[in-house]
Amino acid sequence: MLHVRLAAPAPTRPGILLPRRDLAVAWILMVLLAASAWALTVAQSRDTGMEPGTMGLALPVFLLLWVTMMVAMMFPSVAPVAITWVRAISRQSAGAVRAARIAQFAGGYLLVWTAFGLLAYGALAVTGRLMDGNPEVGRWLGAAAFLLAALHQFGPLKRVCLRHCRNPLSHLLRYARFRPWARDLRVGAHHGLYCVGCCWGLMIVLVPLGLMNVAAMAALAAVIFLEKLWRRGPWLTWAVGLAFLVLAALAPFQDWMLPGLQMPGPSMHPSMGRLY
Repeated sequence: MLHVRLAAPAPTRPGILLPRRDLAVAWILMVLLAASAWALTVAQSRDTGMEPGTMGLALPVFLLLWVTMMVAMMFPSVAPVAITWVRAISRQSAGAVRAARIAQFAGGYLLVWTAFGLLAYGALAVTGRLMDGNPEVGRWLGAAAFLLAALHQFGPLKRVCLRHCRNPLSHLLRYARFRPWARDLRVGAHHGLYCVGCCWGLMIVLVPLGLMNVAAMAALAAVIFLEKLWRRGPWLTWAVGLAFLVLAALAPFQDWMLPGLQMPGPSMHPSMGRLY
């Protein structure tokens, strides 16, 4: 005769799984962070406008604006990876420790994009100097930016990094074997490097289109999101690359395609009502 022994279930440890309610909260938080960053970016774009170079911004102010832009553009596409890692953190910690670990992960990710922002600032500064010396060079700079972005779309680095971003589970399992010291910071930075490798070509087209061009940023954010999460994302990558090739061919002859490389003209003073 088969005897079945019943036992009380083992107590559940805090944070062993991220409950469905907490998972929904995590998604809502990511959306709210991205939406807040978009609101700040749109507000700043009204004050900054579009012009070649660094737009007169000091490096600390530029980096603050850059990080805000990256939160707006990248957080929707990075949400699945971030939330998956948060679930891993929740299995091991709770309360203030869990919050600190999540902050380390986000900090590592944004640290990489901040470093890329330093490179972007340098490139914009060089662009501004070239445009000051010869405004006509802008059309060739724009063509070069579109061409470089197209080559990146078709290149091996894009494929490798996009493969990671589209299927991060194997990497997340490897992250679990990282040494405990600053693990979450290093995980965030590691994934941030893949995101930069995947998206830097898309970011450089903001040079000809305008760094504070909100419409261009929204379009690029949609491309990044679909490339990473849509099942036909790799086909979209090729389509965008072909579009950039067309833009590279047309840019030297179509100034209207390069709003970010147009030298500012005389302004109308709102209180005086005349040019100054």
